[in-house]
Amino acid sequence: MPRHAWSLYAYQLIEPDEQLDLFACREVRVHLVARQLELAGRGDRTLCGNLLPARPHFRSVEQDLLSDRLLCPQCLATLKAHRQGKRPDPALAW
Repeated sequence: MPRHAWSLYAYQLIEPDEQLDLFACREVRVHLVARQLELAGRGDRTLCGNLLPARPHFRSVEQDLLSDRLLCPQCLATLKAHRQGKRPDPALAW
């Protein structure tokens, strides 16, 4: 069965743990990262441009997550831009 060009499988979710990392987002937010690194991309960043935590806990992305209020709004905006085939907002750091 062929896979669509765009799918949630291309992304992973980073779950916050009990101790927020100094280099990551300082809010308790759920962030998204690309599952596969791109040659020109930055592999140490979330979709919104925040640095990854030292030991991230990855989980697969489910459709119901997209309406979760803990999801980072910038990660969601970038995900929607990717879904529509658009480039992400240039104001974002990645």
